Amino acid sequence: MSPSVSVPLLDLKAQYASIKAEIAAALLRVVESQHFILGPEVEGLEAEIAKYCHTPHAIGCASGSDALLLALMALNVKPGDQVLCPSYTFFATAGAISRLGAIPVFADIDPATYNLDPRAARQAAARCQRLKAILPVHLFGLCADMPAFEELAAELKVPLVEDAAQAIGSADSRGRQAGTVGAIGCYSFFPSKNLGCFGDGGMMATSDPALAEKLRVLRVHGSKPKYYHKVVGVNSRLDALQAAVLRVKLKYLDSWTAARQKNAAYYDSAFRKAGALDSSAPLAPHPTLSPGGRGQGEGGGLPLRIPLPAPAPARHIYNQYVIRVPASQRDGLREHLKRQNIGTEIYYPLPLHRQECFQNLGLGEGSLPHSEAAARETLALPVYPELSTEQMQHVVQTVTDFLGRGQTGGH
Repeated sequence: MSPSVSVPLLDLKAQYASIKAEIAAALLRVVESQHFILGPEVEGLEAEIAKYCHTPHAIGCASGSDALLLALMALNVKPGDQVLCPSYTFFATAGAISRLGAIPVFADIDPATYNLDPRAARQAAARCQRLKAILPVHLFGLCADMPAFEELAAELKVPLVEDAAQAIGSADSRGRQAGTVGAIGCYSFFPSKNLGCFGDGGMMATSDPALAEKLRVLRVHGSKPKYYHKVVGVNSRLDALQAAVLRVKLKYLDSWTAARQKNAAYYDSAFRKAGALDSSAPLAPHPTLSPGGRGQGEGGGLPLRIPLPAPAPARHIYNQYVIRVPASQRDGLREHLKRQNIGTEIYYPLPLHRQECFQNLGLGEGSLPHSEAAARETLALPVYPELSTEQMQHVVQTVTDFLGRGQTGGH
């Protein structure tokens, strides 16, 4: 395949071209109304998201990060409280906890799903004195094991907050929409998300009318009625321009998801034919988690692991298509893909428990081995809906050629 074939990690211009006229009309509608903050557009989007996600209440806010913050505020998380969460996730998950003066309690992931491991969460919870909530993340568009977390939360008598920033439209093992199982679900509409706006935007879902009302009050400085404050909230209002964009895009979300799933299936088939296995198979004989390990994966074949399938009624929406390769080859593979005009990203190169700002928690290297191994070994490939077969062929050939030659690099 010629390196002249370009495959960006994400091509939002292609998506925009397909809905340009509808977007222009929606934006003009808002401009002519001169109603830019909350109001009818936001209320319309909230109703449509609630219907789409099968939840009674959806409350818009300024970002996915704020959605997490507001959710924890609504559940009365206070300084010194503990909130259990994964370390292998975007910073906002733990950042929201820390911003309230609470303490993130990091637990390890399931190496097959990259989501918070319920068994590790249970062990971490046993060490907590002031556990106030459990915050699983539906990473890369695959739901966490929500039945297990429901059971754990019920035992511990604490609420679940779902970080569904990457997972709108995904479903858990019982067919329930991500973000609708716990007390509050939190979504992000950052432009790169499957449902993305033209800036920042977020949404919270809940089946509890009292929590819904509390979230609506907290997002407007805690005021109700206007200029009267019983509580201190934040300024986190979704603006009407973003809501208008999202209302256009929401109509296409399921078709875009289907295209992502089709592209993921193409990768799965092609990589399997080349000798790859899914992520339930370790790259090296379990429980070895060392950063080295050239050569073949367990059982032979290509040293490549593809995303774990999500059998129905579960639904994987592939916000990212993340492969796993030996750490000694990951960075070299990424550089090779770059030279072949293929975009990639590393989600996430340093787990949160190893970030400088959380060193006071005392979790040294090796404390969460599966999270640390995933940070060394994973790489996201392009999976956006508009990919052509030629582009995907170029990706597959470039990856398999590199790994088949057993090349190393980057360390």
